[in-house]
Amino acid sequence: MNDFKKIVFVFFISIIPGILFSQGNIEDLLYTEVDNLNPVYKPVIGFGIGTYNFFGDVHDPRQNPLNGTFGYKVNISTFVDNKHYIRANFFFMGGALSGNERSYNDLRRNMNFRSDILVFGVNLNYDFDNFYKKYRRVHPFISVGFEVLTFNSKTDSFTNIEGVDYRYHYADDGNIYNLPPSSLDPNLSVIRRDYTYETDLRQYDWGLGEYPQYAFAVPVDVGLDFWLSDRIMFRLGASYHFAFTDVIDHVSYENDPATGAVVGDKRYDDFMYTYFSLHLDLFSSKKTLAVQRLFADLELDLTLIGDEDNDGFMDGWDQCPETPFGIETDTTGCPLDDDYDGIPNYLDDEPLSRYGAFVDERGVEISEDNLISKLDMSAAVPRKDVELYLRTPSSYSRYEGVKYEEIPEKFVKVDVDGDGYISFDEILDEIDSYFDFESELNSEDIHELNDFFFSQ
Repeated sequence: MNDFKKIVFVFFISIIPGILFSQGNIEDLLYTEVDNLNPVYKPVIGFGIGTYNFFGDVHDPRQNPLNGTFGYKVNISTFVDNKHYIRANFFFMGGALSGNERSYNDLRRNMNFRSDILVFGVNLNYDFDNFYKKYRRVHPFISVGFEVLTFNSKTDSFTNIEGVDYRYHYADDGNIYNLPPSSLDPNLSVIRRDYTYETDLRQYDWGLGEYPQYAFAVPVDVGLDFWLSDRIMFRLGASYHFAFTDVIDHVSYENDPATGAVVGDKRYDDFMYTYFSLHLDLFSSKKTLAVQRLFADLELDLTLIGDEDNDGFMDGWDQCPETPFGIETDTTGCPLDDDYDGIPNYLDDEPLSRYGAFVDERGVEISEDNLISKLDMSAAVPRKDVELYLRTPSSYSRYEGVKYEEIPEKFVKVDVDGDGYISFDEILDEIDSYFDFESELNSEDIHELNDFFFSQ
């Protein structure tokens, strides 16, 4: 195996794992999220439930939003202005209106009714969004619109006991009898309402005639919108419906008192719907878009990818970043030093000095006595120089050499010259043997050998 292949292998086991580890992050850098400047808004679907409360001539004084009659609402909304401040809502509502009035003084005021209603309408919704500089998840809103209301009012006027229908006869003692209270019939007894609304109120001819059971109304809606996400909104609101009719409860100021009818006031019959609803924006464009870029914006350190001395090794890994131009270098980017005397070949007058010999600044071997005579005795010897001296072979120095880090047993054979130190050439020879299937080491051992070499 030539030196180029060895260098490539060392590069592979040192660099490639990091590249594989960071590949996912690099791919992520190619994507970024940006605001969608021209989103396409599609209709939003809403579903809600709530309670109805009736406000007319027949009413229940105990009614409130918590004990009203059940109702539901289906809503579809969409923006109608370019700035997206106003929504148009097309809605459908269903449920029932009811009233129960009890009186001990005026027995004619013991009235009740229930009317199933259907409502179709449209309104314009405004949420004050243009007043907020920052996006807010909670918005108040107000809306006003127009609707068509259908109803079929009925009353609970009798009960059935053992197959016999008994009309209600209200008495001033607070009881309801099956017969007029003044009757001397022995079958006179107290009964209870069954709350089955079975009688059409229009059967009571109070001078209104066969009036149509539909009307127009104007709904005014207020409340709060809570945006749980960009596509899910929760609404809490109340709508008051001004109906243009006074006959939902069959009591009107136009009733003829000569017929025994109860005459009402001149106000229309209104009702209120208190509700909560969930709105889903399933089809509009996303508020942000994921954009794939051709290049990732990376901040590169030019000191890692530059090669100031043009020796083929990037500055981030070049241990000798100022090698003169044209000088041959080793795998660390330093000039070659074949005799390992610390003097590079291009400055070495004796390029094949004896291993471990003391040399002068030109790489020429000198004796230990000459070395000592040249020392400046006026200054202390630096610790690093003492260590260098002690590391020389004991056959040359009069002191015992300092040993390197102990080589693991499985790597002893790699130390061919037996100097207790695995050199760069020795590790490359072992890698060469590994690829030639002549080494006793496996791939994990080669990795460990690489780590041990740098830890010596």
